[in-house]
Amino acid sequence: MPLIKSISGIRGTIGGKQGDNLTPEDVVKFTAAFAVWAMKKSTKRKMVIGRDARISGAIISSLVTATLQSLGIGVIDLGLSTTPTVEIAVVDHDCAGGIIITASHNPMQWNALKLLNHKGEFINEAEGKEVLRLADAGNFFFAEVLSLGNFVRDENGIENHIKKILALPLVNAEAIKKKKFKIVVDAVNSTGGIAVPELLKALGVKEVIELNCEPTGKFAHNPEPLAENLVGLAHLVKFHKADLGFAVDPDVDRLAIVNDDGSMFGEEYTLVAVADYVLKNVKGAGERNTVSNLSSTRALKDITLKAGGKYFATAVGEVNVVTKMKEAKAVIGGEGNGGVIYPEFHYGRDAMVGIALFLSHLATSGKTCTVLRSDYPNYVISKNKIQLTPEVNIDRILKAVEKKYSKQPINTEDGLKIEFDGDWVHLRKSNTEPIIRIYSESSHETTANKLAEKIMEDIKGLMKEG
Repeated sequence: MPLIKSISGIRGTIGGKQGDNLTPEDVVKFTAAFAVWAMKKSTKRKMVIGRDARISGAIISSLVTATLQSLGIGVIDLGLSTTPTVEIAVVDHDCAGGIIITASHNPMQWNALKLLNHKGEFINEAEGKEVLRLADAGNFFFAEVLSLGNFVRDENGIENHIKKILALPLVNAEAIKKKKFKIVVDAVNSTGGIAVPELLKALGVKEVIELNCEPTGKFAHNPEPLAENLVGLAHLVKFHKADLGFAVDPDVDRLAIVNDDGSMFGEEYTLVAVADYVLKNVKGAGERNTVSNLSSTRALKDITLKAGGKYFATAVGEVNVVTKMKEAKAVIGGEGNGGVIYPEFHYGRDAMVGIALFLSHLATSGKTCTVLRSDYPNYVISKNKIQLTPEVNIDRILKAVEKKYSKQPINTEDGLKIEFDGDWVHLRKSNTEPIIRIYSESSHETTANKLAEKIMEDIKGLMKEG
């Protein structure tokens, strides 16, 4: 499997040939290149690292640590942690940057290096290209023995993360405690099994029922928190008559919710509900602007306009959303995959703060989870993908599809998005897997599915043509 180098980091499967997979040689090369880049940007000669619970995580972490120390850079290791926890720790420890060892929602044979700047934010595309140039050039200068970097373990990263969440003005722990919630958590046997139950207890949740919360790295199901992977969670919510269920991905930056009746709140609506709560609590004449990516539901736009704000859409990728959020002075933003970015806290997708804000919203609304979901526009997104092989010319395929539907409103900012009388379809190459993603949205499930199927037929036909 070829290495995937994108704004989402350096990602690949474990084992195999150097350059084709994420091997020890690749880990050292890209870690060194990133460290050299970071040292040019900062006088701080230290970095934070942390990892999810993947089986390969300890090995990758040891390679990253040794490489950084060999370059004379001190390492602050959070150990088993979450992506947002590492982001916050970079700033707390005043570091030059950070490396998160996680392949996010990918299956357990994958791992990755996710690269953070001194603000604890993902490096952008131009910066990523410079890191890749440095990696290709090599010629790294390693430190002599008396100048090697030191190593410190920080065992309090998640605890500090939770304390900061509880201190946020919009997090209403008192209201949450009064509701005496019973909540089921599915953490897919990764670090969410450590962080999420701890957070819920700190928020005053009466009863937490744990599913797949042992951080073994042996994922109990496909780790992407989609409806088809959350059947077990939905069953336990109904069985225990719980108020709701939470599911997170392996590095805890995506959040999905199951309603009290076992139905799906919808990962697209995690951000919508949290945004609704934030927009309703913006004080005075403050801005009420929001941002999400082009593959996210238009429901966010609907509630933003209703609140008197402005909505902005960006290319897919957390760094793209963050850039636009800063430009637009957005009070909330994120991605429709359950990624909530709350800038009053930090500029990163954070399932933990998403949980705290959602529960505050649910508690103060006086509604059940099912009733709260019914408050929002009911759009349906059909999410599909087509596996790619190395010989596929994606640009040619996108151009051909664009030409076929040239009479429709088209956006080519990120792949190809086509509008059909209020419905839409978005096709683009994934940043994290060798696939084309095809997302379509409509007010009706049948229409969304048929729209996606039609475009997929077009793409498969073009792939056969070569």
